[in-house]
Amino acid sequence: MDFQGSRRRGEDGIAMVIDFLLSNARLVLGVGGAAVLGIATLAVKRLIERAGRAAEDEKVEQKMAESWEELGLVSASPTLIKKGLEGVVMKHVAKAVRQQKGDLCQQPQVSSLEVQSKPKRLQLCVLTLQERLQQYYHTRAALAPKEVHRAQTLALDICSEIQVFLHTRHPDMPLDEMSLGGALLDDLQVVSADHACLLVPLQLESSLWRLIPGEDTLLTHPLHWMVRRLNLEYFPRGRSYWDRFLVGGYLSSEALVNMLSKAVMETMNWPSISSTMDCLVRPVLGGQDLRLEIRPGDVEGRGAGSSDQPLFISMVPILRELDVVLTAQPELTSPWVNAWHLSLYPWETQRLAQLDASDDGHRRHALKTLKAVCRLNPALRPLKAAPLANLILHLSDRESDWSEGALDVRFQQCITELIGYLEQGVMPSYFKPAVNLLSGLSEDQVDQMGFMLYCAVSEPEILLI
Repeated sequence: MDFQGSRRRGEDGIAMVIDFLLSNARLVLGVGGAAVLGIATLAVKRLIERAGRAAEDEKVEQKMAESWEELGLVSASPTLIKKGLEGVVMKHVAKAVRQQKGDLCQQPQVSSLEVQSKPKRLQLCVLTLQERLQQYYHTRAALAPKEVHRAQTLALDICSEIQVFLHTRHPDMPLDEMSLGGALLDDLQVVSADHACLLVPLQLESSLWRLIPGEDTLLTHPLHWMVRRLNLEYFPRGRSYWDRFLVGGYLSSEALVNMLSKAVMETMNWPSISSTMDCLVRPVLGGQDLRLEIRPGDVEGRGAGSSDQPLFISMVPILRELDVVLTAQPELTSPWVNAWHLSLYPWETQRLAQLDASDDGHRRHALKTLKAVCRLNPALRPLKAAPLANLILHLSDRESDWSEGALDVRFQQCITELIGYLEQGVMPSYFKPAVNLLSGLSEDQVDQMGFMLYCAVSEPEILLI
């Protein structure tokens, strides 16, 4: 019997139902309802495919039951279900299936050779999820060594220019040696080498300054630390260079960033530096952060019109004390002008490296894949590196096998875990459980991500397109 030809006629009937539902899902049911409807659509698709092979299999009822079990995903997402949605979906699904069964009873016969040849041809083009993940990592996520070297060289050249300028114009400013930091240096950057971080370490007198943990301040936020000036009665204001940035007895990160913005971003001769470095270098003004844009190539011939990927360099003042790193980033601590941000990135990166070294695992590999997936997928783009790194750290406490051969299983687990965190609206930080890493997401962003991830439960390959 010609199951393929009959299946096409059956799909025409289903297409009318599905097209209507999907075209109006976002409008009628909302984002959450559309997510559930998307899952139901995938389940119906598989049910039809299995029904098309029913004549060659004696266990028809078992296969049909498996398809209906997939529709159970609709009931597995309580936070997204709208009242009456299941009834609407199941009604249209049942109607489509009845029509499909009717078509299966009127199928012309073809040779068995033709039926057997089609699946074989299709199987030649099918890749397993593990193979797709490896292909995606090497073609989309991982960066070419040449590209990384080029970006690091440009960032180091800018670092040298800024450091010489500050030592010349502000010789009394106590700074340690500037250096690169962040994902570009730690081989965790994905897709393109388009951003770098320049660390500007400040030297503080230990007898005059004390770092106060966020839990011990009036802010009570674990990531918002403060730097208190000590012994003002014995060592009056002016004994330390940084006293000029005091606000209410604390070192103000915002005042420090404003000073560096004027001293570096608005004062340095960027056209001259551009000519020397054979690049177009210009500050990105108007924001709370200290950022430079670099476009490689000949300034006159390829400057602003160049199609080369620009490199953005963020200049971040930091304070170090043992394993604690505080950063002056007003965009993260606003509106508190005296707050310094506790960076958990060094702890998370070090922990991942230690775990991989202990069992020869591929957690960093998995992290880079997830970062690339989120960066290239508009719906998942709000998920930054920190939640993804913490997702893997949490999962590592329960799963010990992070070998290369287990990455497909871990990838699917990450999808399921992310759905759970989004449903709860909370992902606790691995090192600071009181911090919710999803607090910055809007309700619409959560719905968009939930829709995409729920669809990826049955078809994880859609994230690797």
